[in-house]
Amino acid sequence: MKILVADKLSQVGIDWLKEQDDVEIVLPDDRPVNGEALKELIGTCDGVIVRSGVKVTADVLAEPGTLRGIARAGVGVDNIDVEQATANGVIVMNTPGGNTLSTAELALTLMMALSRKVAPANASLRSGEWNRKAFKGTQLAGKTLGVVGMGRIGRAVAARAAALEMRVLGYDPFFAGDPGGEIEMVKDLDELCKRVDYLTVHVPKSAETDGMIGAEQFEVMKPTARVINAARGGIIDPPALLDALNAGKIAGAALDVYTAEPPETDAEKQLTEHPNVLAVPHLGASTEEAQEQVALEAAQQLVAALRGGEVRNALNAPGFDKAMPAMLKPYRELASRMGSILAGITPGAVQRVEVIYRGNIADMNVQPLTTYFLVGLMAPHMDQPVNVINAPVLAKQRGVEVAETTSARLREFANVMEVAVETDQTRRTAKGTIFGNRFPRVIAIDGYRMEMRPEGHVVVIANEDKPGVLGRYGSIFGANNINIADMTFSRKRKLGLAVVGINLDQAPGDKVMKEIRDLDFVNEAYYMKLAELPPYEHDED
Repeated sequence: MKILVADKLSQVGIDWLKEQDDVEIVLPDDRPVNGEALKELIGTCDGVIVRSGVKVTADVLAEPGTLRGIARAGVGVDNIDVEQATANGVIVMNTPGGNTLSTAELALTLMMALSRKVAPANASLRSGEWNRKAFKGTQLAGKTLGVVGMGRIGRAVAARAAALEMRVLGYDPFFAGDPGGEIEMVKDLDELCKRVDYLTVHVPKSAETDGMIGAEQFEVMKPTARVINAARGGIIDPPALLDALNAGKIAGAALDVYTAEPPETDAEKQLTEHPNVLAVPHLGASTEEAQEQVALEAAQQLVAALRGGEVRNALNAPGFDKAMPAMLKPYRELASRMGSILAGITPGAVQRVEVIYRGNIADMNVQPLTTYFLVGLMAPHMDQPVNVINAPVLAKQRGVEVAETTSARLREFANVMEVAVETDQTRRTAKGTIFGNRFPRVIAIDGYRMEMRPEGHVVVIANEDKPGVLGRYGSIFGANNINIADMTFSRKRKLGLAVVGINLDQAPGDKVMKEIRDLDFVNEAYYMKLAELPPYEHDED
């Protein structure tokens, strides 16, 4: 097989490729390779390895030739047109585990340096001073560390902190599995913040995690507490952090990441200059070992896939459902979108998932549909791409129990997919079906019957069943120049409750959603952005 190394890559990865008897390595002198030169080379190779310097655009992939696989030595794939690659049957892989230890070690390094005032002490000594009393620090042993996010990096930090004789508290807003080791899991973020001496965040950046450590959390922390962010900029709210430091509500902070890099906002610029802040320029994966590891992993993963062996860390799955019966194919969209909706409306850490298939489809192999549902459910809450290859593994790693059952019994529809998600806070259910053999619809949420299109800008509201409710929603959206494209609602008269599903032409924004939630008859309100359904879905319009 012919493999193009299109970017600068650690020698470890190149040497491993050279040792493979069935690999011919193409190693241009001038790397990274882009544009027409890349387009010319890529179609003559079976695989290509890139880093961030190579742009594998749709144009480059327009005529893929013999290309079957792309490996990214690193995590981010913004430089690869994954959609075009998928359309052409090209597997795209990344190496999310290569920087785990380097990032975990940096978080601990920042925590230690912050505690012992290493940076200001060094600066003082360099300026000719000798002032030991000014830099009296605190030790880590015996202190309590709170780890927000118990994924691969969070668990690595927790294990190393425990070895330093720290008490470790864990909190994960999305997954409730047991991370193992000497970690006490805490269900409430504010409770965690009250107890910790140090807080480090290791969650993906999303609407739910943006600013999750803010003014409310700083208000309950000890004045001696310190916070560390080596995950994504903005998870610890910069203006709130600056205010907390200036008011003496916490003792210090260490930052490796920013909302824009280099920092652009006033608050973040002030934070980098603050005497109680240790700030570094995104060094999480900047170690020789991490670069060597991602290079070796990229090379090994690509060759294994091209040999027809195990496919690891794939971001797409071309051909995954080619053998799926035609009758089941519309349910792919339904399953993933029901997962996305339940991810958006179910607060808490997921513990158990149950999927039930009823009707004629119960006699078919429905396991791939369960996988599509897991993709939709988990993707919004993960720090790595989720697809049909890795979704079951990721669910298992995070302690999510997945149950799948089938039943031929059905009354109202030919086929129905029922799903239930249990978290540490609540249990949510939904039902879906396909109308006219091609139109996915959600037909129930928590037992409230409806007919909702799972696409575009979707708002789901649970409210008291009172006159004028729908009119109030229409007035709020209208006053904000937001058009309602579709609306469905259902009520349980005996309970005096109702659920409303609304499709909007544009995103409502935080301000509008707050206005909805503040209505005295609204119990819950959620907004989700789903992809538009394929064009044929609109044939009925």
